This record gives sequence, C-alpha cells and structure tokens, in this order.
Amino acid sequence: MAGLLAPEIIRRKRDGHSLERPEIDFLIQGLVSGAVGAEQAAAFAMAVFFRGMDARECADLTAAMTASGTRLDWRALGLAGPVLDKHSTGGVGDVVSLMLAPMVAACGGYVPMIAGRGLGHTGGTIDKLEAIPGYRTAPDLATMQRVVRAAGCAIVGQSDDLAPADRRLYAIRDVTATVESIPLITASILSKKLAAGLDALVMDVKTGNGAFMVEREQSRALARSLVSTGNAADLPTRALITDMSEPLASCAGNAIEIGCAINYLTGARRDARLHEVVLALGSEMLVLGRLAVSPQDAREKLERALASGAAAQRFARMVAGLGGPANLLDAPAHHLAQAPVVVDARAERSGFVESIDVRALGLAVVALGGGRRRAGEAIDPAVGLSELAPLGADSCDRPLARIHARDEASAAAATEAVRRAYVIGDSAPAMAPVVVESID
Repeated sequence: MAGLLAPEIIRRKRDGHSLERPEIDFLIQGLVSGAVGAEQAAAFAMAVFFRGMDARECADLTAAMTASGTRLDWRALGLAGPVLDKHSTGGVGDVVSLMLAPMVAACGGYVPMIAGRGLGHTGGTIDKLEAIPGYRTAPDLATMQRVVRAAGCAIVGQSDDLAPADRRLYAIRDVTATVESIPLITASILSKKLAAGLDALVMDVKTGNGAFMVEREQSRALARSLVSTGNAADLPTRALITDMSEPLASCAGNAIEIGCAINYLTGARRDARLHEVVLALGSEMLVLGRLAVSPQDAREKLERALASGAAAQRFARMVAGLGGPANLLDAPAHHLAQAPVVVDARAERSGFVESIDVRALGLAVVALGGGRRRAGEAIDPAVGLSELAPLGADSCDRPLARIHARDEASAAAATEAVRRAYVIGDSAPAMAPVVVESID
C-alpha cells in the first residue's frame, strides 16, 4: 500500500468522499500494527460519524476488520447443532445475553458469544460477567471451544486475535462521542460475529431515549444495515427493534444484573418486558438455526428449557467451565459483591411514572463507579440501581429506585440523579409493546 497516508485518507472522508478498499485496508491494518495512532483513529471515527459511509464502504470496513485477525472454524469439533448468536446495541438493564445463551444451548444450539464492555451510558456484558469471582472473560481459544462444546455456550470478550482492529477502535469510540454511527456500529458488531464462525445471527436493535439510536427511523436504518451487510457476507441475519424508553430489567449495575439473571433462570423473578424480549430473540435464533419449525414452537421450547432447569444448568456449567464458582446459582449473595450503602430514592410528589430519561439512569450508574468515563478505567461491580420503577408505576407504592453506593455522598448524588430522570404525572401513560418491529 505504498503511497497511502493516514492523514490524507482521513481528510478525504472528512471532506465527504467515499473511501476505496485499499484505503480502508491501510487504516485497519495500521490500527493493528500501531502505524495508525489513537489520535488518527479518533479523527477517522469522527469523520465517519459526520460523513457516514455508503453500503459498499461499510461492507469493505466490515471485511477489513474481520480479516484483521483469525476466524473460528467449528467444523472440527463435530457439534451436534448450529452455531448461533445474538447481539444487542445496548441499553440500561439489558441483561438478555446472560439468560438467552444458556436457554438456546438447552434447546440444541451452540452459542460462542463474543461480547463487549460498556459503551457510554450502557452496561457491557463482559463487565457484568467480571463481577463473578474467577470468571475468565479472556480464555484461550481451546478453553472457549471446550466450554462451548460442554455447556453449549460461552460468553467471553474478544481475544487478541479475533477482529483486533475492532477492539482498538471500540475503546476509542467509547471515549470520543462517536458511538452512534451506523457504519461503525455495523462493522464493529459484524466483524466480531463473522470472525466467530457463526451459522446465524439475530440482532436486538434498541430504540428510544435509552438507546444509542433514539429515533425509530435511526434504529430501523441500523437494523437494515446490519441485516443487509450480514447477509451479504453469507451470515444469515435478522433483527428485532425493541423499546428502550424504560430500563429493560428493573436493575442496572454489574453484580446486580448478574443477580437478576440468576433470578430469571431459577424462576425467582422474571420482569415481564425482559421476558418478552428474551423469548422473542430466542425464537428468532431457534427458527433461523432450524431448531424450531415456527416462532410458537420455539417459544415453547425456550419455556421448557426454563421450567425444567436445563437453561440454569447450562449457565452454571458455563460459569464453572470458565473459572467461576460451581455454586453461584445456589449462593449468589456469597459470591457477588454488595455495596456498603443501600438507600431508596423516592419521588418528591405522588402520582404515576409518566416518562423516564433512561440515558440519565445509565449515567447515574457510571457516576456511582459502575461504568467508565474513559478507556481502561476500573469499575466497581457492587454499585448500581435496583427496583427501578417502570412506566406507569404509582410513586406512592414504591421507590423510584434502590441505590447501591460506595459511600453516603455518592448515594445522595445518585438519588438526585434518579429523581431528575423520572417524570411523575397525574395518570399512567399508555403502554407500548417492547418488541417494535422485525427486520429480515
């Protein structure tokens, strides 16, 4: 690629030109080798954020990022079912992956889920799993494949050799306000999924004030980009657009969300909206993987996996296989960190929850120490929010949230942030469906 210069490629994109495949390859290879610096990667991301990419550029960026590392091949393992995965664009209380992977595994699929860390106001699945003592989110390839074969699922972070260009760009986007870019999101997600050697992928694209794509049309455009780019790369892909105008689960925070997932799998508690999204996505995965003949058949299989305890057993097997405690499901309080200060945030007036600034709730968790303000920052697994009031809740009957904090001062600040995030009115709003649209 003699003659190519990173500043000139960035300038061309900044000025609105389409980049050619050699230019994209040059930048991506430079990200991996270190020839393209962090400041140049940030400038490239900002240029794409403002100027966008056409479908061909997006496909080329995805292909270049996929080719920046190795691709997994599952054929040698002789798996008895399809290799499937789901990915969400992120939201507050989105703990779906932790339950869905073992549920699909209990139905005959194999789920090697390459998950990420928190971006902006949203929590990351890998950060949540690291709240489990001993759980290895970065195992070697042989260990990951062994766990997938034995448990049917393994939720891990990106290894050094799977789409390494994405790992670097992902961290830069998180701290440079360039997360909400359709081409960058598309290439980031699909490069990891293509490298994972999947047979099919289902996407959960969020919409609403707690999503990266706030407006419905933005979410639809992202879903279409993911589906078309994935299918063009011979990865059968479908997408659901789901609502994020309120937290998906009644909690947000790393150890707290692990507890929520355990409650869901064991049947101790299942939030209704969360359950609907889990079943809808799982149904798409089973049908796409030919493990069910219809969505109804798929839902029945998923419900049986929960009721029989098979899904919970798969989760426990995955946790133990990746170094976590074997008795996590039996004694979660013994293993999961708990904050020393727990207080209820109550509304300052009576009425009903009329609207929720979901992004503000996510930022409240970040301020407590449960998320990152900059790349590489340590997070506190114990802090966060639980018992989050849903839309329509009566503020006289319950708190808006329960604050889990490291000290009294941060608890007080979080209480005020939660109060500001909730609008209390005189009547309950009409309830919207949590699954908004299907894109296939």
